[in-house]
Amino acid sequence: MSRKRMIYEGKAKILYEGPEPGTLIQYFKDDATAFNAEKRAVLDGKGVLNNRISEFMMTRLAGVGIPNHFIKRLNMREQLIRKVEIIPLEVIVRNTAAGSLSKRLGIEEGTALPRALVEFSLKNDELGDPLVSEEHIAAFNWASPQEMDEIISTALRVNDFMSGLFAAVNIKLVDFKIEFGRHFEGDLQRTILADEISPDSCRLWDFDTQEKLDKDRFRRDLGGVTEAYTEVARRLGILKESGQGADIVDFSTGVK
Repeated sequence: MSRKRMIYEGKAKILYEGPEPGTLIQYFKDDATAFNAEKRAVLDGKGVLNNRISEFMMTRLAGVGIPNHFIKRLNMREQLIRKVEIIPLEVIVRNTAAGSLSKRLGIEEGTALPRALVEFSLKNDELGDPLVSEEHIAAFNWASPQEMDEIISTALRVNDFMSGLFAAVNIKLVDFKIEFGRHFEGDLQRTILADEISPDSCRLWDFDTQEKLDKDRFRRDLGGVTEAYTEVARRLGILKESGQGADIVDFSTGVK
């Protein structure tokens, strides 16, 4: 596929003009960032793994009636998606205390929360994506009351589904971040899931060992980042088993 015009480049992905109106091509980079991009690295193969894992999750979510922007995977690093107007909020769902929640509230990391918590942060890198309340969202009209109802109910449905999906392969879904967008089809507007779902945007721990299988391995200098992402993909059945272990691609070329 010939390269289209670039629309936007973020820390981990690039969006290109799609082949048809209302579509975009989402390209997954190998770049890893943390602490509002103060820490950076390039991890060979991360983009390939995130593309495959996000494809898997979005396809499964669509299968249980949760609309999202994913249309199809084009190759090992790109997927065709629906064009949406991104709502400027990061939606965080937490099942277990970890990360910033533990620091803010003094709760020991690994403590099970009494119920799933839904938090919101404003998508603004310059401000460090500050935590905001539903009052802030309403006051500044970042999302309408109807959109907020849809966002919260969908986020909890996503949490229920993914918690079960990961538990089946002995992975604990500690927390995750998702984004939503407004999708327009003629006069019809829907609020749908967008962005990605991958170990970049989820905290995933092995149920037995509590080993981290997510981006915290990069944040905390634990090493083995792509190996952890590969293990997640292997457990989900995305990787094909070979005599030498699990394998899908040559990461250096992105070819099967």
